[in-house]
Amino acid sequence: MRLEIISRHPATAARATPLLFVHGAWHGAWCWDQHFLNYFAEKGFVSHAVSLRGHGTSEGRRRLRWTRLAHYVEDVARIAARFPRPPVVIGHSMGGAIAQKYLETSVAPGGVLLASVPPAGIGAATLRLARRHPLQFAKANLTLSLYPMVETPRLAKKAFFSDDHSPDRVEAFAGRLQDESYLGFLDMLMLDLPKPHKVNTPMLVLGAADDTIFHPREVEATARAYNTKPVIFPRMAHDMMLEPGWQQVADHVVTWLTERGL
Repeated sequence: MRLEIISRHPATAARATPLLFVHGAWHGAWCWDQHFLNYFAEKGFVSHAVSLRGHGTSEGRRRLRWTRLAHYVEDVARIAARFPRPPVVIGHSMGGAIAQKYLETSVAPGGVLLASVPPAGIGAATLRLARRHPLQFAKANLTLSLYPMVETPRLAKKAFFSDDHSPDRVEAFAGRLQDESYLGFLDMLMLDLPKPHKVNTPMLVLGAADDTIFHPREVEATARAYNTKPVIFPRMAHDMMLEPGWQQVADHVVTWLTERGL
């Protein structure tokens, strides 16, 4: 299966360890290419972002509804195997769940979770979305399509973006959102949850104070599961790599990687 990969390389000598960025639900590799890929390349990292099957320009759109979380993990494993050294895997939201599942069975020098699905799953987040948007939630379940949850700029803003974004930027980002796998949603709800006890990789756990999808207390629970402490960024919403304060997040990741000699 052909997968879209966006890669950015340092202009000078590169650090030895590559980075692999994994997007969340409704997104694609494009979300990392707005800021993060070039920024990390400037810091010396060979940086890659994958569009999971059925996302971006990757193949698999026709079967997206029935794609399992395990299929996304296979995508990450296939791309990671191409690199001369195992990459640090950086996952956002659903991409964080995929990163956790990948690290259950794969060796990596580090894992970074941004506003990630917690090991306990998306039950609490699902209840919040159902209460907040009952008609959209009913439509999503009746059609087995998650796109109704983000189908307008207003819905996208409530889910992903802070008030610091201009309406034009929100509309531009919302226009790039797409449908997501319904079976993948069920996997994150209860069928295929992360198993932190199987992960031996050092983890960095980051969250956003104004995240309406995964609240700071859920980020804190994720960090406890990996025996670390979370970093919560103020005045920031769910899409941490696209928020106006994205550079603070990136700098924290760079510092953590550098401290680990990566």
